[in-house]
Amino acid sequence: MANATLSKGERRSAARLAAVQALYEMDVAGTGVLEAVAEFENHWMGLEIDGMSFKQAEAAFFRDIVAGVVREQKPVDRRVDAALAKGWPLTRVEIVLRAVLRAGCYELMFRPDVPARVVITEYVDVSRAFYSEDEPGFVNGVLDAIAREVRPGELAPRN
Repeated sequence: MANATLSKGERRSAARLAAVQALYEMDVAGTGVLEAVAEFENHWMGLEIDGMSFKQAEAAFFRDIVAGVVREQKPVDRRVDAALAKGWPLTRVEIVLRAVLRAGCYELMFRPDVPARVVITEYVDVSRAFYSEDEPGFVNGVLDAIAREVRPGELAPRN
C-alpha cells in the first residue's frame, strides 16, 4: 500500500511505533528530543531502508508523544510504577517495554482526545512488533490499570 493512501488511524499507528523507537533510541544513546525527532522524521518515516518499508507517520502526533513523554516523564513514570507489581519498578523493565509503557501512559494521561481502548489496543500492537511472548499481555494489563485510574468510567467494568 502506498504511504499516500494511509488512513489517519494507520498514520497514527505508525507514529506510535516510531515514537517508541525514538524513545528507545533516546534512552540507549542519550540523545535529546529534537535530535531523535529529526532523525526519525528525516531518515525513517515514510522511507524504505534495507528492504524494510517504514510507513509515513502523522508527524505532529509522533512529535507530541515523544516530546510529551519527556516533558511529563515524572508523572508518567510515577503512574506506570504504581501499576507495576510491587518490587518491580519501571527502572527494572526492559528498555523497549519501558518506552511502550511510557508512551501509552502519556497518551492515557494527556491525550483525552484518544479513547482509552484505542490507546491500549495500539500499544499492545506496538509491543507485538518487538515481542511474541508474554509482553503484549503485560502491556495490556498495565495500561488497562492506568486507564481505570486516569479515565474512570471510560472502560467497561471488570468481570
